[in-house]
Amino acid sequence: MTEHPTSGLDDTVHQRHRLGILTIAAEVKRVEFGYLKSILELTAGNLSRHVTVLEEAGLLEVEKGYDGKRAKTWLSVTAAGREALAAEMAVLRALLARHDQT
Repeated sequence: MTEHPTSGLDDTVHQRHRLGILTIAAEVKRVEFGYLKSILELTAGNLSRHVTVLEEAGLLEVEKGYDGKRAKTWLSVTAAGREALAAEMAVLRALLARHDQT
């Protein structure tokens, strides 16, 4: 018996907000924390927790700095993050293909 595509879903990446963070961050060189907070409709604390999970997994890099006098946090997807996102998308495509056949 072959494995079902759902067995390939990565719990770290697949969680809705983390998938959103990686997807948005992968579209640009780096993304500002406040932008993600707004677009994903998360509190700073919730977003911070998801960012920490992704950073600890090596999927996201966090850069702190200043824009003028304002403290800013920028996020970028690592090479491992891009690979994990691509793998997740492949699993989602496989699931879609299964359901397109029914």
